[in-house]
Amino acid sequence: MTVSGDAPADSSPAQNPVKPLRGISVLEFSHTIMGPCAGMVLADLGADVIKVEPSPGGDKTRDLRGFAGGFFATFNRNKKSVAIDLKTGTGQSIVHRLVETTDVVLDNYGPGTMEKLGCGYETLASRNAGLVYLSLKGYLSGPWQDRPALDEVVQFQSGLAYMTGPPGQPLRAGASIVDILGAVFGVTGVLAALRERDKTGHGQRVGSALFESAAFLMGSHMVGGHVTGEAVPPMTARRGAWAIYDVFVSSDDQQLFIGVTSDAQWQRFCKEFAMDDLLADQRLATNPERTLMRSWLLPEVSKVLASYSFDELKAGCFKADVSFSPVAHPEDLASHEQLLGQGLLETALGTVRHAVSDEIRDSVTQIPGLPLEFGDARARTGLQLDPPDLGQHTGSVLDRAGYSASEIKQFHNDGVIL
Repeated sequence: MTVSGDAPADSSPAQNPVKPLRGISVLEFSHTIMGPCAGMVLADLGADVIKVEPSPGGDKTRDLRGFAGGFFATFNRNKKSVAIDLKTGTGQSIVHRLVETTDVVLDNYGPGTMEKLGCGYETLASRNAGLVYLSLKGYLSGPWQDRPALDEVVQFQSGLAYMTGPPGQPLRAGASIVDILGAVFGVTGVLAALRERDKTGHGQRVGSALFESAAFLMGSHMVGGHVTGEAVPPMTARRGAWAIYDVFVSSDDQQLFIGVTSDAQWQRFCKEFAMDDLLADQRLATNPERTLMRSWLLPEVSKVLASYSFDELKAGCFKADVSFSPVAHPEDLASHEQLLGQGLLETALGTVRHAVSDEIRDSVTQIPGLPLEFGDARARTGLQLDPPDLGQHTGSVLDRAGYSASEIKQFHNDGVIL
């Protein structure tokens, strides 16, 4: 397998990449999603991210199968990989040297792990006063700070799973949204700390966590319960804020979500689908009034819409200028005109690893880029590096840190690096 450190020649998003974090160096100690996602965001924005993996096994996420088979490829683009055995004094001393010229350290290992490996915040900060250390954990400081956690666990702890599933059947969200949100909050903290360092010259520890990120998502439900004075029901049993805000079935038995969120939309919607009687009904003149009539209004609208084909429903909603969507599958995004038209899909070449039966093969796939715009254009961050092989850049990184060829060879012979 051949891997290039340069952007693919035919990768149009990389032609004019946005790199606002160029010159920022990052050491990433992470696995699974939250830490790798934070590192990926920094890397996509131009930071030089070095993923420090345990030698000789590497990030165990590389070998996950099933629904987790895409974790490593998705969240580890645009990074370099070095493999170091941090259980050895020599391995720790290598990290101590690397951190002297590093801006950010990112850690999402279990509580206390980096300290046991001689690379905790206090140790590393003593070697670099300007170091920003991002700690991504299950919980922020408090009674639970030393407990392990998982995305799915905190979805249940925070009430998110309760809100997602039908009554009596709590259900995790269909993506690792808490891992990703925690990562993005962590990056936000890093950027703020770097800005503060510009003023003071001093770095600091920044923390982000799964549980508090999930709790943040629940804020509007907490306030909503207080405002209404009622227990908050799951989303599937909610009393909607809008009367027409549901999934409808076409005459050819396909589903379409339609949301009518204003009185002007209601008028256009009724006219487009020949619901003149509903439009003339004074009980339905305003959205608050329509929500009170939802128990009989939705069945009436469903019956009318069921006489239209799927294509007719889409065309009618488009013409009425109301929000709508088919029930899409993840693989549909690869051909979505909005993503393709804005260059948001990044093409990973050569090293995206896929589980196929009992084997791992290299293949080509597409994954979404950062959902950002700078100025009037999409943030075309570009694919600069494919997800790296384990230890692919160990030699070059240590060489850049000032180690001689003989020292690097000795480290390898001693099993300290891969």
